[in-house]
Amino acid sequence: MGKNGNKKTLKRILLCIRQYKWQVVGSLILALITVALTLYVPILTGQAVDLIIGPGNVDFSALMEILKKIVISVAVTALAQWLMNHINNRITYQVVKDIRTQAFNRLEIVPVSYMDSHPTGDIISRVITDVDQFSEGLLMGFTQLFTGVMTIAGTLLFMLSINPLITAVVVLLTPLSLVVASFIAKKSYTMFKHQSETRGELTGLVDEMLGNLKVVQAFGHGEEAQKEFEEINGRLAGYSMKATFFSSITNPATRFVNSMVYAAVGITGAYAAIRGMISIGQLTSFLSYANQYTKPFNEISGVVTELQNALVSASRVFKLIDEEPQPADRRDALELKNAEGRVDLEHVDFSYSPETKLIEDLNLSVKPGQRIAIVGPTGCGKTTVINLLMRFYDVNGGVIRVDGHGIQDITRKSLRENYGMVLQETWLKSGTIRENIAYGRPEASLEEVIRAAKEAHADSFIRRMPQGYDTVISEDGGSLSQGQKQLLCIARVMLCLPPMLILDEATSSIDTRTEIRIQKAFAKMMEGRTSFIVAHRLSTIREADVILVMEAGHIVEQGRHDELLAKGGHYAKLYNSQFAVS
Repeated sequence: MGKNGNKKTLKRILLCIRQYKWQVVGSLILALITVALTLYVPILTGQAVDLIIGPGNVDFSALMEILKKIVISVAVTALAQWLMNHINNRITYQVVKDIRTQAFNRLEIVPVSYMDSHPTGDIISRVITDVDQFSEGLLMGFTQLFTGVMTIAGTLLFMLSINPLITAVVVLLTPLSLVVASFIAKKSYTMFKHQSETRGELTGLVDEMLGNLKVVQAFGHGEEAQKEFEEINGRLAGYSMKATFFSSITNPATRFVNSMVYAAVGITGAYAAIRGMISIGQLTSFLSYANQYTKPFNEISGVVTELQNALVSASRVFKLIDEEPQPADRRDALELKNAEGRVDLEHVDFSYSPETKLIEDLNLSVKPGQRIAIVGPTGCGKTTVINLLMRFYDVNGGVIRVDGHGIQDITRKSLRENYGMVLQETWLKSGTIRENIAYGRPEASLEEVIRAAKEAHADSFIRRMPQGYDTVISEDGGSLSQGQKQLLCIARVMLCLPPMLILDEATSSIDTRTEIRIQKAFAKMMEGRTSFIVAHRLSTIREADVILVMEAGHIVEQGRHDELLAKGGHYAKLYNSQFAVS
């Protein structure tokens, strides 16, 4: 991201701040008060010095009046600064809250294809770490940038009012500080950009390894994972060191230039005082102003470095927020309620990438209440058909209809509410077992939850847990076995009982004895409901009304179990390969 990208990101940040403009105005007014009173104190100090003429020749009454003014000025400055910081904190964290909310909201509406093609860790890094980095830079910008710029401008005006010649010396030396700060800022920006990207890469790797730790250990991939981690971590350390180096030399470099400015003011001011051009008190004020004038350059240079980091982080978050959402439902989209369960696929074409064809000219007509089993080798398109039915992906060609309505004419929410889905990969959220079962119907009573659990044959093991249905489990199910987690997912669907069901290898993680009981529960659940069953174990689909045999995205055979066996085709080969007697 170059200068144009920087400007675009900065403009975007200002747009986010715009809705808090009155708070910004209040902060600016308080900054102005703080700076004005801070710069007024050196004048009072100079006047006090001029009242000390010599030993025993001091105007104490006038000195006390000046002292009162100094105390009042310092007290008001402290109060104004506290209020300004409080407002700046509110603005910063409100803006950060808005941006993080926008990012999370966008994640809920981006296409499934986006989630499939981006590492989860990198997405988490953008929403959490990058937003935090951005907030730190924004807070420093508000707190120090406003007051710094005002202090520089105000100090110049006060110095001009005392002596234009000495002020000219200060102004002539100022560009040195700006040149140094600008050079370092450009260098640090590149390093911060690499640091932010590499941090996202490292978060992705850690998330991937922790999420699949058992697989990593089972296949002895620990050393390779460690090497990969060390390589990325090494790059991150390198970029972080360089970013820190460039950002840390900013302050010493500008301080060196500022010390030169202070020395020049001291020498020029002393010469002017000797010549009678200014008083000793005015020289004192001038030295104080020279110090205050140069101090904001140190702060601003630090702010610029933090802003560079903030801009990089903000650009990554904004890139996420700007991702194309899935196409919105049509304005006249139908709310599908209590579907009959008639499903038709007409000349459906779909592929995840244009180069690789997957499903071509797929046709299927499902009557209400039918049980449709989909079988075939891995990669033939079974799960893809499910993704299309649920409209996680839209077809490239053809149309899918439910009850005679094209699913693109139906709202996604109402379409998905008419499906109950149990997948091979279980998903549980952090919370109680009751909350997990009632995920689709949070208002369900405990009695309804228990009934669903009993129908799914999960009640017995739930009651053996420490707090029964109020037992808290983690998002990965904690100590629950894969089969127990699957039973909870089945109970979740049992509770909702929508008119259509999708069972994608739903019993793959369950032992044979439990599977028999589950199959009976499924048979009851599927009565009068259109059901799509994806299965590898062909013994589980003998009772299906229609079995679809898929290969390379096409339906190559369809019929009942006995019919397909009698044909001696693809299904018979699959079935015999599973039940062949050696």
